[in-house]
Amino acid sequence: MTNQTLRTRSVTPRHAASLVIYEQRADDLYVLMGRRSKAHRFLPDVYVFPGGRVDRADADMTPLAPLAPDIEKMLSRPSDMAHAVATAAIRETHEETGLIIGDYQDDQLIPDLSQLDFIARAITPPKSPIRFNTRFLTLDAKHVSGGELGGSGELIDLQWIPLSETHRVPLIDVTEFVLEEIDRRIKKATPAPQPRDTVPLFTYLRGKPFIRHHDNG
Repeated sequence: MTNQTLRTRSVTPRHAASLVIYEQRADDLYVLMGRRSKAHRFLPDVYVFPGGRVDRADADMTPLAPLAPDIEKMLSRPSDMAHAVATAAIRETHEETGLIIGDYQDDQLIPDLSQLDFIARAITPPKSPIRFNTRFLTLDAKHVSGGELGGSGELIDLQWIPLSETHRVPLIDVTEFVLEEIDRRIKKATPAPQPRDTVPLFTYLRGKPFIRHHDNG
C-alpha cells in the first residue's frame, strides 16, 4: 500500500451526539456554548455545543424516561441507535458542563431522554483525518434538572450566548448551520416548533458544504 493510498483513503465517521440547550429570555433566545482548547486536535479554539462520541455503554444505560416515540423513530434511521445517541448527548453534556438532565444517584448519571428533540445531522469531510457522524439534539433549559456550569474542562469559557450574538465568537460552518436551524425552527417558531419527520443533513460534496433535506438517518 502506497503512502498516497493512505492519504486518500476515507476515514469512517464515528457516531457522535451534540446537545443544544437553549433558553428563551425576554431579549433573545440564548444557547449554551463553550470554547475548545487550542490544544485539541479536532476543532481547536472554536465555540461548540457540548457533545462527543457515542460509547458502547450508552446503548445499555437505563434512562429515567425514554425518548418521545417520534424522536426515537427519526433517530433510528437507518440504524437502531436512537437510545445510544440520546444518552451520549446527555452524558457528554454532563461531563463537559456539569449540568444534569435526569438524575444522579450513587455517582451515576441516569438520563432523562423524554424532552429531547432532533434538529440536524452533520458528517465531517471525507478527507478529514478525524470524522464524525453527529446528531444534533435540542433541549429547553427548563428541563435541566440540576448541576452548575463547570464540567471536565474540555470546554472552556462556558456561557449562555444570545442567538443574535453568536456571530461574534469563532465558529465553524457546521455550527453556523445548526444555529440557523435553531433560529428558524425554535426562535421564530410560533407558537412552538412544528412537527416533522425529517431533519437536514449537513455534509460535503466535492469539498464544498452540501445540505440534504430528505435524509435524516
